[in-house]
Amino acid sequence: MSPHPAPATRPARPVAWADPEREAAFGRWLAAVAPRHGLQPDSLRLASADASFRRYLRIATAGGGTRIVMDAPPDKENSEPFVRIAALMRTAGLVVPEVLEWQREDGFLLLTDLGTQTMMQGMDPTRPEPNAARYGQAIDALVAWQLASRPGVLPPYDRAVLERELALFPDWYLARHRGVRLTDAQRATLDQAFAAIVAENLAAPAVYVHRDFMPRNLMLLPDDATRLGVLDFQDALYGPVTYDIASLMRDAFLSWDEDFVLDVTVRYWQQARKAGLLGAASAHGWGEDFGDFYRAVEWMGLQRHLKVAGIFARLTLRDGKPRYLEDTPRFIAYIRSTAGRYCELAPLLRLVDQIEGTQPVTGYAYGRM
Repeated sequence: MSPHPAPATRPARPVAWADPEREAAFGRWLAAVAPRHGLQPDSLRLASADASFRRYLRIATAGGGTRIVMDAPPDKENSEPFVRIAALMRTAGLVVPEVLEWQREDGFLLLTDLGTQTMMQGMDPTRPEPNAARYGQAIDALVAWQLASRPGVLPPYDRAVLERELALFPDWYLARHRGVRLTDAQRATLDQAFAAIVAENLAAPAVYVHRDFMPRNLMLLPDDATRLGVLDFQDALYGPVTYDIASLMRDAFLSWDEDFVLDVTVRYWQQARKAGLLGAASAHGWGEDFGDFYRAVEWMGLQRHLKVAGIFARLTLRDGKPRYLEDTPRFIAYIRSTAGRYCELAPLLRLVDQIEGTQPVTGYAYGRM
């Protein structure tokens, strides 16, 4: 996962630069592009920063609108995937920022502005039912994105990537954050669980995978209430069809009771089946049995939660961004809930309970804390 929160509504803040040379380069670039787009340089303000080295600035136009500037230092962030995948998504019919200018050498981009309110900000996290329509819009966007899938266009979400992501849990969450030195037996338990998770996920048919498809990265469009905008897609790969629905319903920052999770997931399953996205999974019975599909989504979500726990620990310890670890209990709850549901994962549950000092799962308070 690449946990980059979408631009959010915050008090306007002046733009500070740590590097005078980069500030000067930005000033030259902005002076060159401003006349073409009617930009008002004096209105430039910080819109948001995220978990990477990117940040987003908002600037007004003479016509009364706004644009977004992405500041992505090229020695730390490669903007090419963002530009390329934005074009893929637009072709698929999704609403994404349009790239109006790209200064490749310095990593400055001018984008259209999808607004200031994310799907998450527009929801009541205590009442799931009123949010059902928004999740329906998210499913519409997801199915459209997946229907556009073609092999060989995006890098594969293959065994090597899955294993590398899972390794973040023992390397960063256990060893560096929790200070746990695994015994040989514990390491063997973890390795066996990881092998089972990877095998389950590799059995899924492959589609385009956003990899962070969640309400913080979906935007309420100020001029279109029928669709959602999509952000933070630059790490997209070609891999398991189960990933993005798992990401949507097992959110990094928001948990729902399982009745609502099931309701939205079955709606996705129905649309995906009708669209032919699950046809290659006929050997798994996914097209006929929602229960089998739901199991696959849970196992995909388990992989994601183990990975994200490691990423959030790394953001704290390596990158000095401790706020992400505040949501770690949510991920441990997800991990324990899924591991407690399947007998093959019982050893993993016992290991997590040993490390966390928690009690064995006795019910399914799905992801709630």
